Amino acid sequence: MTTRYYTATSLDGYIADPDNSLDWLMAVADADTATGDVGEFLRGIGALCLGSTTYEWMANNNPPETWHDNYGDLPTWVFTHRELPVLPGANVRFVAGEVRPVHEQMTAAAAGRGIWIIGGGDLAGQFADAGLLDEVIVGIAPVTLGGGAPLLPRRILSDRLRLVDVERLGQFAKLVYRLG
Repeated sequence: MTTRYYTATSLDGYIADPDNSLDWLMAVADADTATGDVGEFLRGIGALCLGSTTYEWMANNNPPETWHDNYGDLPTWVFTHRELPVLPGANVRFVAGEVRPVHEQMTAAAAGRGIWIIGGGDLAGQFADAGLLDEVIVGIAPVTLGGGAPLLPRRILSDRLRLVDVERLGQFAKLVYRLG
């Protein structure tokens, strides 16, 4: 079982703009090319995890059926300190606190398949801090934002990161790093 942080980032390292929007990502002409492997990726995933800002953006910017169309009934944990609505068709649990006990719950629910940390960067960083993040998969978009939510706001040096794959997906570069 592998815990992966799989996301897209701007060339200057931001996963959302200063308004917490992903509109910049959707505006890339061949963004669909970069996400073409997500269906295959999801076949190996048994649980999802995301922060409240990412969850809210998804809820506010997609039709209600989008969640179920994309993620089916995969068990999902949303880290938040606020009350949030459950998206139609989503199998969601709202949690707060340390990531380790939640990771144990996700691992049990994933039943031998992987865990996908969809976002945000700070949440992925908490998993890295706890030694629970195995891979960082990032699609680098041909955009600079100049500010916003950073990809991974942690100091993780090269002795912990090993580049294991590089792929060109249209205008995107996909990098896969393993953490050790």
